[in-house]
Amino acid sequence: MNHDFERILQAAPSPFVLLDSELRVVWANDAYLQVTDRQLERLIGKVLFEEFPSDPESESGRMLRASFERVFRDGTTDHLPVIPYPIDTADGKTEDRYWSATHTPILGPEGEVEFLLQHTQDVTEAYIAETPGEERAGSAHAAVMRRAHEVTQQNLELDTGISLFKMIFEQAPNFMVTLMGPNHVFRTVNAAYMQLVGQRDLIGKPVREALPEIAGQGFFEMLDEVYRTGEAVSQHGAEAWVRRSAEGPAERVVVDFVFQPLDNVHGETIGIMIQGNDVTAHKLAETRLREAEERFRTMAHTMPVHVWTATADGRLDWISDQVYAFSGAEPGSLVGDAWPTIIHPDDRAEAIAAWAHAAETGTVYATEFRIRRADGAYCWHLVRAAPIRDDQGALMRWVGTNSDIHEQKELSRQLADLNTTLEERVEKRNRELEELHDRLAQSQRVEAVGNLAGGIAHDFNNLLQVMTGSLTMAAREIAADSPARVRIDAAMRAVERGASLSSQLLAFSRRQPLQPRSIDLRDLLRDIDDIMRSALGEGMEVEIDTPEALWPAYADAASTQNAVLNLVINSRDAMEGRGKLRIAVENRHVGPEELFGEPDMVAGDYVEVKIIDHGPGIPAETLAKVFDPFFTTKPVGKGTGLGLSTVYGFARQSGGRVTIASRPGAGTTVTLLLPRAETAAEPLQWHDPSEIAGGSESVLLVEDDAEVRDATAALLTDLGYSVRTAEDPTAALKSARQAPDFDLVISDVVMPGEFSSREMAETLQAERPDLPILFISGYSRDAIVRDGRVDAGVQFLAKPFTKDALAIKVRDALSSAPVTSTKTETPAQELPDRPRHVLLCEDDALIRLDLADILSGLGTEVTETASGQETLDRLQAGAYDALLIDVGLPDISGEEVATRVRATHPDMPIIFATGQAEVPAAEALGRCAVVQKPFGDRDLERVFTRLGILAQTETATAV
Repeated sequence: MNHDFERILQAAPSPFVLLDSELRVVWANDAYLQVTDRQLERLIGKVLFEEFPSDPESESGRMLRASFERVFRDGTTDHLPVIPYPIDTADGKTEDRYWSATHTPILGPEGEVEFLLQHTQDVTEAYIAETPGEERAGSAHAAVMRRAHEVTQQNLELDTGISLFKMIFEQAPNFMVTLMGPNHVFRTVNAAYMQLVGQRDLIGKPVREALPEIAGQGFFEMLDEVYRTGEAVSQHGAEAWVRRSAEGPAERVVVDFVFQPLDNVHGETIGIMIQGNDVTAHKLAETRLREAEERFRTMAHTMPVHVWTATADGRLDWISDQVYAFSGAEPGSLVGDAWPTIIHPDDRAEAIAAWAHAAETGTVYATEFRIRRADGAYCWHLVRAAPIRDDQGALMRWVGTNSDIHEQKELSRQLADLNTTLEERVEKRNRELEELHDRLAQSQRVEAVGNLAGGIAHDFNNLLQVMTGSLTMAAREIAADSPARVRIDAAMRAVERGASLSSQLLAFSRRQPLQPRSIDLRDLLRDIDDIMRSALGEGMEVEIDTPEALWPAYADAASTQNAVLNLVINSRDAMEGRGKLRIAVENRHVGPEELFGEPDMVAGDYVEVKIIDHGPGIPAETLAKVFDPFFTTKPVGKGTGLGLSTVYGFARQSGGRVTIASRPGAGTTVTLLLPRAETAAEPLQWHDPSEIAGGSESVLLVEDDAEVRDATAALLTDLGYSVRTAEDPTAALKSARQAPDFDLVISDVVMPGEFSSREMAETLQAERPDLPILFISGYSRDAIVRDGRVDAGVQFLAKPFTKDALAIKVRDALSSAPVTSTKTETPAQELPDRPRHVLLCEDDALIRLDLADILSGLGTEVTETASGQETLDRLQAGAYDALLIDVGLPDISGEEVATRVRATHPDMPIIFATGQAEVPAAEALGRCAVVQKPFGDRDLERVFTRLGILAQTETATAV
């Protein structure tokens, strides 16, 4: 049977209203509208308390809200027998009304309270019941209504008390739990406890089931004992391990708690109340505080200063070990007010007064006094103490330190003493400045001449190089006993003197290209011993003193030998060839105080060479000029005046210095300082003239001066080398790409053009990392010489050079190339023991025929094609070891054919034969080479050998 309940309730004489979960009016019947004097359209969608407002703290407001809360919370019907609730009438007046209400829950599909049906009756008249004819009956009815009202008020107060208890229980900062029965089943749990153990389902579960991770920690057994004996148990700082989430780790907590038994009216234990506090953070803070205090004490005991603490009233309560160790006092004997016993008697009263004032005012304590050391001496200390205050600013304690300032005090005293000698120090400083000015003037003179020397060096040395080459070649064609040979030899000696003069000019101006390395000066002196003694003559005695543990020096070996010989010969001349000469070599550390006015030197280790003679000495006016260029005391024609200035420039350029000390009648000492090398000394290497030889390798010579280029090429050719020339780096790069088969590049440094010689070298070595490059230059400041030193790893030959010097440097450069060379990309031993099969593609029949003959002469088998497509077809049909192809073909370009071949034959060597300057595909495809038309059999042989098509032969190796 289906019923229309809305129609039934609409027809009911009693008032009904339907509210949703937000207490909004969903529906009301006519009786409700009549008793409340409202229109349905006004009510629908409104919150009930908006239409019928009441103070939440008033009796009516609390009673109605509590009833609604019980219905929605418990899902059961709730009754309000009598509730006073005033409402506004239609004319805006407020009437005190009394109601009797029943609140019925309407459940949703999930069992939740979806709606609330209020059945309400206006019982105002029955509550007051003052009608005359019905006085007795009305009074009795009214009394019942008032009693119902009182009961309702009592229930409200009881609900209020329960709600207050629940609020206190839930919001308590300490955790609270009630466990019921011998199995300790959770009945109530507050939020603080859930925070302690983690959010989990506890209510209704025994403690062993709800908190399984607590097993074995003693708490379950303690609960059992409390329940059995009825005696409370409490603990402080108890440690427990709980798992706040199912997958999380066990976490350590520290708690203070009490297990309080709950008894019934018969005194029987029916449960246990647990109350306590989570003190984990507090315990952690205590631990950290103890650790911090221990760290402070450890730090204070190990700090270089004395550390102490005092109470707020100024009594010392802790003193670090350093104080007792320094003073020799017994540990603990200085606390309280005993600390002044170790203060100097003259400082004691002032120190005590200052400390008393600081303790009284709470200001920073800072003073200086002398503290007695264990040996009885007194040392000055800076004593400071800072007040430590709490959050309210109250003084809690003091922390103080004693810092040793005895050395500073002594320095201050010494400074005061020095002030009395100010005039003397000013005079000394003036002398130093004068010396510095003299050195600066000398440096400027050297710089001026150096600028001149550097400017003419390039052209002058080029001229000398042309003369050297031409004279060398001319001498080869003239018999040794010919009168013309004598003149040529004289001309060669003149060239050598010119070269020596140029070298001296560059040396004193610190612009000669040096090649420093680690050398043992003992080896160097032994090497020139014969030369030196021969130069000194029989009338001179030489004594050489060297220590066993001599540091290696970092200097150019040849220049060092020249400097020593120069100084020795000067000493010989001073002693007029008779007397004793001493050479002393030793290790020397030079401090900053010795380098005043020496901006080019740094403090550190040096190797010192002293040349000591017993000659007549040098007058003061002459001594100031001995290092000046062109200054000499020798007769005209007996010296250039460049000897000592050359040594001076060499020493400065090497990072050292040369000084001279002399007095008339007391002899002269010249001291040469050279920097200490960081690595072990390298053996001296001098070439035996009988071992100087040429070779058969191929050389690319790059030189912009045509005469120098021709002369150098002639020398190289005469030494047996195959020579190609280029007038600048751009032409050299073009030549290298057209015909890359050469073994060495010899290049001038300073040349005109788009590229520098250094950029050319870097480009070539990027393509051929093993390619050796020898630089030749007559200029002192260029791309490979920095601060007068040749860059590390650079092969360098200074102009002018002789044929022998060129021969030695070329062999050195060639031997410096790595053993593994890119000239043979496939090792000869991996080549199969059969003739190599070459596919030759050339559209010109005559050229193709000629190339086939050359290839056959190299021992290869040849298959000829005349077009690109025929070449591709041949490669599909047969196996070949290499492809030699023209670039300009009638159907497909040689580069396109090579690109397709590389896709199917990634390891096949490809040689382009072309008249073009560049073939981009050769660089892009890899394992390719270019031969520039016209070319010969030797050119092809070199390329085939480099690409590993032919085995390495003596002829190919020499190319």
